[in-house]
Amino acid sequence: MILYFSATGNCKHVAKCIAEEFGDTALSVLEAPKEFSLKKGEMLGIVTPTYFWELPTIVRDYLTELSPDMPGDNYTFLIATFGTTPGATGEEARHILSANGILLDAAYSIRMPDNWTVWFDLSNPEKVAAQNAKADIQIKKVTEQIRKETLGNHQMPRVPYFMQTFTDAAFTSARQTSNLHLEGSCIGCGLCAKICPVNAIEIKDGKPVWVKDHCALCFGCLHHCPKFAIQYGNGATKKHGQYVHP
Repeated sequence: MILYFSATGNCKHVAKCIAEEFGDTALSVLEAPKEFSLKKGEMLGIVTPTYFWELPTIVRDYLTELSPDMPGDNYTFLIATFGTTPGATGEEARHILSANGILLDAAYSIRMPDNWTVWFDLSNPEKVAAQNAKADIQIKKVTEQIRKETLGNHQMPRVPYFMQTFTDAAFTSARQTSNLHLEGSCIGCGLCAKICPVNAIEIKDGKPVWVKDHCALCFGCLHHCPKFAIQYGNGATKKHGQYVHP
């Protein structure tokens, strides 16, 4: 089983490529059960984006409650997609899974277009397409490592796990919904509320309203908005465009 979280399609693409290669099933953690049974020798894969050098809160919470029945000889791996570094996602996942009695055999990373457009400029379609072409090559290489059941942390360039002490505070601050705002081009279609994975948006009087202090910071609302009416911070996101994996 290949589990993934994906707001704009990168991790969904990786998970489906891996699952197709091994005749397996790819399921979003938003829909997947936390208790299930694996057959002897069946793999367990987790594909996640990297947020602020660590796991997204949605993935972290899911793994904390994950309790599969694993009879033995089950190869377990994590793949983190990233823009600058996969951070300490592999080590963080290893700690969480270990507490549940699950051994993480390997961790991998794949550089892809990063939807954190506060920093990353994705406004040039040709450059984005080139990034995704390189990512597909990396996916194939990781697939071969999985086929060989390679062991160890192969994420590069990673950071020490203790850095989470500092990154977690920054991540929590960045997740404040007060950082997000709505422009006048909004047509009140309600798509943002529908796709928000933590139900932080509601439609009131025909317009989206953030009803929670913090969200997942997945930027699904920003990148899927048909009028690009949702922005973050000081306006850099407006200049850097929208992104959804093709």
